[in-house]
Amino acid sequence: MSEKEAPIRGMPKCGRFWKTPKTKFSSINKTKGLKLSFERKQKLREDIKKTRELSRTLINERNAENEARKERRRENIKRRAENQRKSEVVQVIKNPAKIKRMRKKAMRQIEKRDTLNIK
Repeated sequence: MSEKEAPIRGMPKCGRFWKTPKTKFSSINKTKGLKLSFERKQKLREDIKKTRELSRTLINERNAENEARKERRRENIKRRAENQRKSEVVQVIKNPAKIKRMRKKAMRQIEKRDTLNIK
């Protein structure tokens, strides 16, 4: 029953006049959800698709920039190592018996290198 057809009720038994009579949960009027038109739905889908595509392109650009930065850094490190190796003062040990007479500290500093690249 709606509020207009409800019978006139007297004072509640408990005396609390501010209390409203309880109704069943199933008797609540349910409103139909907002229904979008087909064109509106299509426009919404297109907008979502565009935003996703835009975000994808932005992410791809950022990843490409990061990769380029990493590659440049790797090349710089490699070039720096090559330059350092070129600028080193190298002394070739032609007599292997010298190694046996060396001190431990000097022996630790010995590095094996390719002698063909030395100028």
